[in-house]
Amino acid sequence: MENKVRYKHYTMPTGGWGSLKSVAMDIIQQRALKTAPGLLKDHNKVGGYMCTSCAWAKPGKPHLGEFCENGAKATFWDITSKRTTPDFFSRHTVRELLEWPDYDLENQGRLTHPMRYDAASDKYVATTWEQAFADIGQHLKSYDPASVVFYASGRASLETSYMYQLLARLYGNNNLPDSSNMCHETTSVALPESIGTPVGTVLLEDYDHTDCILSFGQNVGTNAPRLLHSLQEVRQRDVPVVVFNPLKERGWQEFVNPQSPGQMLTNKATQIATQYHQVSAGGDIAVMMGMAKLLLTWDDEAKTAGAKRVLDVDFIAQHTHGFDIFEAAVRAADWAEILEISGLSYAAIEAAAKTYAKANAVIAIYGMGLTQHRYGVSNVQMLINLLLMRGNIGKPGAGICPVRGHSNVQGQRTVGISEKTKLVPLDKLAELYGFEPPREDGLNTVEACEGIVNGTVKAFISLGGNFVRAIPERDLMELKWRDLDLSVQIATKLNRSHLITARTTYILPTLVRSEIDQQLSGPQIVTMEDSTTCIHASRGKYRPAHDMLLSEPKIVAEIAKHALAPNPKVPWDDWVGDYALVRDAIAATYPEPFHDFNGRLDIPGGFPRPVAARHRQWETEMQKANFKLPKSLCSSFAASEDRAILRLITLRSNDQFNTTVYGYDDRLRGIHKSRMVLMMNADDRIRFGINKNGLARITTAVDDGVVRTMTNFEVIDYDIPSGSCAAYYPECNALIPLWQYAEESKTPAAKSVPVRIEPA
Repeated sequence: MENKVRYKHYTMPTGGWGSLKSVAMDIIQQRALKTAPGLLKDHNKVGGYMCTSCAWAKPGKPHLGEFCENGAKATFWDITSKRTTPDFFSRHTVRELLEWPDYDLENQGRLTHPMRYDAASDKYVATTWEQAFADIGQHLKSYDPASVVFYASGRASLETSYMYQLLARLYGNNNLPDSSNMCHETTSVALPESIGTPVGTVLLEDYDHTDCILSFGQNVGTNAPRLLHSLQEVRQRDVPVVVFNPLKERGWQEFVNPQSPGQMLTNKATQIATQYHQVSAGGDIAVMMGMAKLLLTWDDEAKTAGAKRVLDVDFIAQHTHGFDIFEAAVRAADWAEILEISGLSYAAIEAAAKTYAKANAVIAIYGMGLTQHRYGVSNVQMLINLLLMRGNIGKPGAGICPVRGHSNVQGQRTVGISEKTKLVPLDKLAELYGFEPPREDGLNTVEACEGIVNGTVKAFISLGGNFVRAIPERDLMELKWRDLDLSVQIATKLNRSHLITARTTYILPTLVRSEIDQQLSGPQIVTMEDSTTCIHASRGKYRPAHDMLLSEPKIVAEIAKHALAPNPKVPWDDWVGDYALVRDAIAATYPEPFHDFNGRLDIPGGFPRPVAARHRQWETEMQKANFKLPKSLCSSFAASEDRAILRLITLRSNDQFNTTVYGYDDRLRGIHKSRMVLMMNADDRIRFGINKNGLARITTAVDDGVVRTMTNFEVIDYDIPSGSCAAYYPECNALIPLWQYAEESKTPAAKSVPVRIEPA
């Protein structure tokens, strides 16, 4: 592939013919034409399968096609006719494959056989399932339980996740890091302190009743495109949408609905954002502080004039705690500092605040642009503060809406995938399964990495994902990963994590969600939870890629049977034979959210888990919603007078999902043919002496004795605030120190990495 980047500012709307063309090209490239009818009939619909891509809500009355461009790509990627067979591995050494790009590895197609790494030949060789499970079991029996990590990506179903967390706890630890640790763990820390729930309060129907939307740090066109349907309907009611994001993303600007013949024929787009404010990286707290200052000023004026108050004083008095201290901090905040840190003008912040002040029911959307900063928790809690000031929690059309990533990343936490023991009903597990669960907190993602570096972690079981590629500090982590004694990778396609081998390494191939999962009781149903806490059933529709594939529940059960002492209270084989029995076990463990689980599988739109804050019931220590003081006006690393240090934002392209790269066309940003791209403000590029379209070196600007540097990035002039720059994830993970994470949550601070830029 030619590496020379092609860049031309993209002016077409999100969706529309550009989206259809991209989908058509991808279905041909993946030789997945057989999936086309199912996209319309079964994708995200009752009786069909749920998308393996993002976690956005599924409406009770679905559209003709309830899929987006990236959802379609994910399905083609899963149901491709390409295969990665033992013959492929016999022709390529691991050393050779390590030179392949991520795209080329996964584009080989679906894995078909269990494989074991052979160090003598430096190749993977086929093995039998029984040999693999027996060897894995023997290894696990030999370790101190504290030295083993059970990682889960956000793709596995509720049924698999419940079995997996039980495996870990029966084994003897709570080392259950998951992909949430790398994205919305900040949400799971911030929201309980503020409103008593670790999840959002908004349901899909709230979009029908809102009269204002605020969005911070979220790229709807790439990360949750089906949300654009609701946003389009909102805009057709003339509801304002105020967006804060460093880059101008096309998804927030214009949308043509591919399912609207009129829009497709005329290409007449719906304008989504009514205000678009390009805040500097790390400047969101400052923006929200400025908006809060203006609300207080206008409320003072209203009070003096005897007019209707701007603040919801009754809500604040009845439902909140800590407002007086928060108010004092807001009044004391300095406007000059707010404007400098935010990168916005007073007029811009005033315009956003006026729009917010006029609205009666406001939804606040946010993504990893808030969570992945040093003070990410303060970011999220400041947004909650803004909502609390006007009573925008717990009423129709209002609330907080974190947009989660992988399709069941939130649901996994719901059924026990967590290293934090306070989040898991350990006493209930003890009662049901007759054992004493470990009571010490386990390792999160950062702590698991630290354990791999210092040698205390000996084995790593990965339920999906591409862990080594997803984490920070890549060079060190790849080096230390090879010292592990055991690595077990449950996967559907080959990725780089499989090539960073331990002393003993297995790849265990599994079904995808859209494939028929045939067990003793017949075809199985699995379930997952969307971003709005609604639970959905999923039924596979396609023939499995190979007869050798096992389901995730089967693989988890076999590892458990080979590694653990027999326990008559844990019916592994019965569960594998009928996943309805796993759902009964989930309901027994979590009776409030999952009562009558099997009877509610096919409720249109899913059935929502109860969230007390939706009803203004606050499950906090004070039994009230809490105003929380931010730790700083800047959520990034400490401010520096050195103008040679920029804040690097790592981001995803329109042609990828998480670490999966579907191609080299970031269409919505107009970037093609390469991912080694650095987006810079033109004034910054000139200031650093880099030629237009020249090459640059990026070096992390931290003083810890470690040199983290990458070179040969092609620089393009991009509409991004001065002082900020952007490049792609996961390539730039090598620049992120392992210790640079959000305080309290330990989510990697990937949205404001301090870097120096120089010509290459």
